[in-house]
Amino acid sequence: MADQDAQTPVGIEPPALSVLRWAEPPEGPAVVLLDQTRLPAEEAELVCADVPALVRAIRTLAVRGAPLLGIAGGYGVALAAARGEDVAQAAELLEQARPTAVNLGYGARRVARAYEEAAGSGPGPEAAAVALAEARALHREDAEASGRMAQYGLELLAELLPGGGGHRLLTHCNTGALVSGGAGTAFAVALRAHRKGSLRHLWVDETRPLLQGARLTAYEAGRNGMPYSLLTDSAAGSLFAAGEVDAVIIGADRIAADGSVANKVGSYPLAVLAKYHHVPFVVVAPTTTVDLGTVDGTSIVVEQRSATEVTEFTSKPGARGGGEGGGTVVAPPGTKAYNPAFDITPPELVTAIVTEEGVISPVTGVGLAELCARSSQVTIS
Repeated sequence: MADQDAQTPVGIEPPALSVLRWAEPPEGPAVVLLDQTRLPAEEAELVCADVPALVRAIRTLAVRGAPLLGIAGGYGVALAAARGEDVAQAAELLEQARPTAVNLGYGARRVARAYEEAAGSGPGPEAAAVALAEARALHREDAEASGRMAQYGLELLAELLPGGGGHRLLTHCNTGALVSGGAGTAFAVALRAHRKGSLRHLWVDETRPLLQGARLTAYEAGRNGMPYSLLTDSAAGSLFAAGEVDAVIIGADRIAADGSVANKVGSYPLAVLAKYHHVPFVVVAPTTTVDLGTVDGTSIVVEQRSATEVTEFTSKPGARGGGEGGGTVVAPPGTKAYNPAFDITPPELVTAIVTEEGVISPVTGVGLAELCARSSQVTIS
């Protein structure tokens, strides 16, 4: 299929996205974000000068994606420390901003612990500097993990899809550089395949109701010159039936101890379709996304979002329009909506989980625990 959507020639890498950075302007330190609610129409930065501003950015999805939320949580605590504010309270506020995303709490708690240890003899600039250094270390580690996941994932695809032909991969939501300190999770695998010449086509679910696939994954795919097509979430079944999908590859916001995967709503139906059509279903996530303290999928708290995201339509979150949520009203007044942000895929539907420490297949609680034991980044609630 012709690469009619590509914007960057193959072999020429676009400049790296500046998704999240620490800044120290004259008016004081801040966490500066690429505002993802304004993509793809506009690349604009959002300056968060305090923790409440960063919490609002997290809740409105200006910054999103499990690994990046962990980084944001870490920098948020560092910001509170630099401003001389209550670090423990800041960590709690950040962790509760999006409770399903385990990385967010991990990043906030990790930097808070570093600060508390350094502040044993009293808070001050030295302890704040330690907090910032810990946040930067978390940022760097995530970038390194992204590269390892991409390589492990590419090797796994070669094993699962022998024959030498190009891979036709289906992905859901957004899992690229916009969610990571590096190239991402699942998208990083597809990007590595593209750069190695083994990606035939990337199928991108639009990801209703907030269109992270349409707005963000398509943006990243085009930016990197990848061959891709966008489809409505409801069209995935016909794509499987036509034999056009070789593998499904997604990220995760939380992985329970038994291997159950919480990811953007719409992931579970893809797993069911993949199982029926004998297509591998692969989850790519760093070990910071594993929560060994959550026993199974039923124990994962799933965030319920505003009904207006379903009853109104907008091309980007937060856009101003005629409805209460700022969009165009598409449902009768008073319509109630079921709007979970995530769904849970049980381990028996997951072919493999790819982490920076290696691949788990088949997915079992024992295998997951053994793999995580090799990592110092495992989250235990």
